[in-house]
Amino acid sequence: MAETMNKTKILWADDEISMLKPHIIYLQEKGFEVVAVNSGDEVIDLVAEEAFDIIFLDEQMPGMSGIEVLEKLKEIQPNIPVVMITKSEEESIMEDAIGSNIADYLIKPVKPSQILISLKRNLENKKLVSEKSTMIYQQQFREIGMQLQDRLGQSEWVDVYKKLVRWEIELEKSDDEGISEILNMQKNEANTGFCKFYERNYKQWLYGKEDDKPVLSHTLLKEKLFPQLDKGKKLFLLVIDNLRYDQWKVIEPMIGEYFRVEEDGLYYSILPTTTQYARNALFSGIMPLEIRKRFPQYWVDENEEGTKNQFESELLGEQLRRYGKRVKYSYNKILKQESGRKLFENISNLMQYDLNVIVYNFVDMLSHARTEMEIIKELADDEAAYRSLMSSWFEHSSLFEIIKYLSTKDVKLMITTDHGSIRVHDPIKIVGDRNVNTNLRYKYGKSLNYNAKEVFEITDPETYFLPKVNVSTRWVFARGYHFFAYPNNYNYYARYYSNTFQHGGLSMEEILIPFITLESKK
Repeated sequence: MAETMNKTKILWADDEISMLKPHIIYLQEKGFEVVAVNSGDEVIDLVAEEAFDIIFLDEQMPGMSGIEVLEKLKEIQPNIPVVMITKSEEESIMEDAIGSNIADYLIKPVKPSQILISLKRNLENKKLVSEKSTMIYQQQFREIGMQLQDRLGQSEWVDVYKKLVRWEIELEKSDDEGISEILNMQKNEANTGFCKFYERNYKQWLYGKEDDKPVLSHTLLKEKLFPQLDKGKKLFLLVIDNLRYDQWKVIEPMIGEYFRVEEDGLYYSILPTTTQYARNALFSGIMPLEIRKRFPQYWVDENEEGTKNQFESELLGEQLRRYGKRVKYSYNKILKQESGRKLFENISNLMQYDLNVIVYNFVDMLSHARTEMEIIKELADDEAAYRSLMSSWFEHSSLFEIIKYLSTKDVKLMITTDHGSIRVHDPIKIVGDRNVNTNLRYKYGKSLNYNAKEVFEITDPETYFLPKVNVSTRWVFARGYHFFAYPNNYNYYARYYSNTFQHGGLSMEEILIPFITLESKK
């Protein structure tokens, strides 16, 4: 065995331990140290005095049973892996053992090879998974690279991004920094190609001139939600602000205990990828400029005072009426933990509505807090930690409680978002007057100065259905991992905002965002 196995110390308890001598010799020859005992009492005494890497525990012993020993072990060493071995195949015994958080379960007579597999599974699992993941990604790296050389359509870009997200999450288990660097390089290459693709096609999509056009923010409800609404089942739409696809994938297993995923899809956000534009377009079913013209009472320009997305419920109502959807609907926005708890306490009241929309702002607030608060920066100092922090929040959130409650009802559940975010690290200079907006990923104004090669530039905003404040207003969007910084105090702001999560610009992480349809398992 490998050098790491020479250090592995096994405690094996069985009242017929002498019968297992061939197994013990086999393990010793493989480089393991094995301590053999006959009773549960000896196990408890030894574990209190010595350190073991794993324990093999007979379920049926005189005196304390294996289950009783297990309960005491968890009080002394809660993290030590315990493999239960038993002659019985009774379901109740298995359930007791598994419910006590055993690491593995073996039925007598056990073969030495079974013991070895159990050891590998419990002691080397992370290493083996890491090595396997690295090997498979190395093979897929070439396939993805070849795919990136093709002229991809909108659905093929979705496929590429899903693959990259899968490997980003898989390779978290790897200690190979080299393979992580290769993945980051491939993501960078993919983002460069995606930005060119989006810029080349975006305008045509807005006018419906492309046969291969994706679902966009303002067409999402019409194309995805309304067909489900027509089926007559009560529908819940959860809009988790700023939810990226990789974040969805880490909370999916938790939700998967209660719901089956019917559709694991991505749609394309409009520009700018911010709440004011993308989410208002989602609820209204029309582009920002059209909202401003048709419903001026529901639109607030960026240079004006006031909340920019306070009329989402009204905009949703306008869209429902426009498409003849005469349904009873509710709208709830959760900005604080307390309001989330109150909504959960009153969730049964929502069952009277045909459509219930719930907007959760936590992920967006986490993104902003990470920029401003040092402690959040430390807790989420990279992509994996950011996903972990979001997952921990979700597991203990009122949102998850609401989802669990809905799994007991005959409802359709949809989860989506308005935009994603990207971890930026490359500043680019821009000059503007005092009226230019503050977002780091897009700027608009009449007197902007920048390198046109470094940005996606829109000089005719109204043809992209974007408002313009005056005749010479232009919009520019940062691509990939770039963010805008002013020449004044440039070095300070370049350092301050580097490695923060931002949105508003053009990247796969901001544009390609989840739309998930779920059916209750019950």
